[in-house]
Order: sequence, then C-alpha cells, then structure tokens
Amino acid sequence: MSGDHENGRPKRVLVVGAGAAGMACADTLAQHPDRFHVTVLEAQSHCGGQMFSIPIDQNEYGATWLNQGVQGGSHIYHHTFYVFEKLNHHPQPVDLQVSFGKGHTFWTNVYPTQLVARHSQEIKRFSRALKFIRWFELIFAMIPIKVSLKMFFFSDEFINCMIYPSLALFLGTGNATPNLPTVMMERLFTSSTYGMWYPVDRKMLSSNLPPMVVFPEATAVYADWKDNLEKKGVSIRLNTQVKQVLSRSKEDGVRVSITKKMKLNAPSFPFVNASDLEQGAEQADNAAIKEEFLEETYDEIVLCMLADTAKQILGKEARWIEKKVLGGTKWSDDVTVTHNDLDYMKKWYELQYNEDVAVSDLGGRDESGRVQKAKKSFQPMYLIKQTPADPRKLEMSFDCSAFQYQLPKNAPLEKHVFQTIFLNKKHDDTWSKNEIRSDKIIAENWWHQLCHSYTHYLFVVPFLFLLNRVRSHRYHTRFAGSWTLVNAHEVAVISGIAAAYSLGADYPKELQEDRFARLCFRLYLLLVHWRWFTPRKS
Repeated sequence: MSGDHENGRPKRVLVVGAGAAGMACADTLAQHPDRFHVTVLEAQSHCGGQMFSIPIDQNEYGATWLNQGVQGGSHIYHHTFYVFEKLNHHPQPVDLQVSFGKGHTFWTNVYPTQLVARHSQEIKRFSRALKFIRWFELIFAMIPIKVSLKMFFFSDEFINCMIYPSLALFLGTGNATPNLPTVMMERLFTSSTYGMWYPVDRKMLSSNLPPMVVFPEATAVYADWKDNLEKKGVSIRLNTQVKQVLSRSKEDGVRVSITKKMKLNAPSFPFVNASDLEQGAEQADNAAIKEEFLEETYDEIVLCMLADTAKQILGKEARWIEKKVLGGTKWSDDVTVTHNDLDYMKKWYELQYNEDVAVSDLGGRDESGRVQKAKKSFQPMYLIKQTPADPRKLEMSFDCSAFQYQLPKNAPLEKHVFQTIFLNKKHDDTWSKNEIRSDKIIAENWWHQLCHSYTHYLFVVPFLFLLNRVRSHRYHTRFAGSWTLVNAHEVAVISGIAAAYSLGADYPKELQEDRFARLCFRLYLLLVHWRWFTPRKS
C-alpha cells in the first residue's frame, strides 16, 4: 500500500498530541517510512501527556523522582508493556493493599473489619445480584450503578462505603462512579481476566490482593520513546500547538494553523496544570514567550487529545456528527496535591493496622490468621475517604512510598510521600484541601478529566465509528485517546495503534503473536472504528 497513490510519495500524517495515544500512533505509522511521513505536534514542553515524573529530594524521601498522574495499571496492559519492553524500561509487580474509610466506616482487602461484619448479609446478597446481572448484561449495560444497586435494596452505607470506593480507583472514575453502566461493576468482580476483585468473597467482599504493576520513571520512558521515534524519521515538535483546523477536503487534505512557543528559562522538568492541558505551553512563571505562527497542510490528521479540545480545534470545520459526539463527553477539573503531611493523612485515612475495628471471626469463618498477618504487613497503597459533606463524593489518595518501587519501603511514615486527589472543582465546597499544610506540599497539578457515565457509553462510544470510519476518507481525520472508552493508559495506547491501523499501518508483529493483546485490539477496532482486524503482510 503506497502512501499517496497519485504521486507515489508517503502520506503526510499530522498527529496532534504526544501523550500515550499520539506516541503509539506515530510509532505504528513509523514502521512504514515508505508509506507515511509523520509529524507529531505537542503543546507542552514534554511528551507523555498526563503521565510524567517530578523531581523530589533524595535525601528526604530516598529517590530523585516521583511519577505523577498515571502511576501503574493492571497486569492485562499488554500493549503498554510492549512499549516499555522495547524501550528497555521495566514495570514492577505489586500486590495491592487498599484502605477505604475511617474508623467505623473503614474496611480493607487485607483483614476484616466491623464494617464488613455489619454488612455480612448484604455482601452475600451482592454476590447473588452479580450473578443475576451477568445473566442480563445487555440490559444492565444501559442501567447506571446507582439505579441497579437500589433495585436490589442495598443500604446507603453499603453502597457509599464499600461498593463505590471499590470501583472508583481502579476504573479511574472518581465521583462519576454512581453513573457508570452496571456491567462495569459486575465485570470488576466476576471476570477472571480483568476483574480486580475476582472472585467475590461472600463474607468479606474483597479479600484478594490484586496483582498490579508499577510503571517505571514516566519522563524517562517518554523521553526515550521520543528519541526512538526521531531516529525512525518522525518529526516531534514540542511547545507547538494546533490552534485551528482551517479546511478539510478530499482533494487538498487538511490545512491547519499552528502556534509555536519558545520560552526562555523554562524548567528542566514537566510542569503540568489545568491551563497546560487546555491551552498548551503556558508555564507558571512570567518568562518571555516568543511565538511563531504557521499554516501547514497534511494528507491526514489524527487528533490524539481530549474530545472537548478536539471539538474546539475543529471549530467551524467540525461536521454536525463531530460536534454531537465530541460535545457529548463530560469533564471535570481535578487537582492532585503531592505532599508529606502525615497529620492530614492520619486524620482522614487508616494508614496502619487498627486493632479497634479488626474482626477475628466473620460469620463463623476464623479470620485470626489474616488479622495476625495484617498486624505486621498492612501497608495500604490506595486510599479513599467519603467527604463529610456528601458521602457519595470521594477523595482519593496514594501512599507513593508504599506503591512506587523506587521509594524505600522501610522508611518511617514521617518520610512517606502522599498524593491526594480532590475531584471536580464544581464540588470544591466538599474538599479538605486547605487542611494540607502549605510547607508540606511538594507539587500541585490540575487535570482535565473525563467524567465516566452511562451516557458516555450510550451516546458517545457507540457513535465514534461515524467519526473514525464513515466518510473519514473525505475529511482525512481520525480520533484517538483514552476518552474513546475508559480512562486508562492501555486504552490510550490501543487507540493510537488503531488510528494508525485505519490509515493503513500494520498491527505490530510482536503484538499479533500475543493472543490476549490481539483480542483487545480487535474488540476496540470493531467498537470504535467498525473495522475487522485482518493481519496485513508488509
């Protein structure tokens, strides 16, 4: 397959965004320098999007860097691992311990507590309800969790303190968890492949330690990925933002206006805040910025960015279906505070074994062995609290020293690094952010995040093929990013590869030999592009 059938030259492909989706798309296209000439434009000063690292004090915390944003994932992230492996970066396995709630509402997957004992009958009913939901998955795919749980008459405390927290962290859905399709909850407990809480413990709800992986140094991974792509002939231009798509036509391709920003005295590490995500290379200090304005034309464009930003860039050139689908996504502005305020964490979370709420007998099952083990080994990595103002509003935290592998695991709690995520600025009246001591804050980063909802899976995902498949040859436009399905680094990588595949690139040979990876890619391609995966021969 040649790049341009009329003149025999490679197709000029513009990839907008150098996050996971954009880099994966460029990498896949770069397999075929005879077919594609690839340019990647990134508004920020670094590749990686919402996956990056920040410097920390080694003398204070035992390491020189800390991953922000995306820190790890599931063992099923085969496409992500493929990228890491070929760049010679290696994620580390970890058995996940969680801590949800505080005091009488505290529970964990490590040992049983009074909350678990109090809801023992509901836990049994929940396991039966999951079987019923599995029988009628197609129906429950359209019913939000908050409705289905009330259909089975579960109590508010059980729903708010046990079910919602058990879903929120792993699905990356935060306060939007009640609005998720019920089938996503069911699969998390019943799928032997990717169910983080599989199998359901009929007495304790969750008693397994889910196998997770901790990502390597994010900034180093993406810096090496950038170098690797540039050696293959990909042009990657940082601090360069696509301001507007000026025209799209079958004959003339895509014409875009571009702003290139050059800044003096820029920091040597990525600084990400809300304006970075929406406006590009804005920085925190007031150094002078030199701007250069350009107009360029490409044969194809792949928008690897947030849906609302893509809609804004398309502007008047957006088709009605693009406006409808891209505009159907919902977003929130969240903030992550990296800190070492131990007093704050102890006030709101259970960081250590709590003998006062531990239970040694659970419905006739002896739990003393689990309790004794927890006294020595309980070190939660993921933590969630319900906000006092509204128990359905969550605050999420990480004990990075317990989770990220580069940090010493034997450090005293006073030397631990924590990250606390405050969700949706519209609800900042429920936040306790101002309680974190300012002298304990290491970094503060804003995120523009997708709000997952059953409406996303009813009115956005099913119609993405109309953007990526129907008449895409005329408009020369593809869309990629984790927002096309669910917030996950793996989905972003798959989406980028799928966009490249739809342009005529081959699915990487190493992944073709991975049955599970091939199945995930096939399903995504079918759902989002309405294309059937057929391995191509180079």
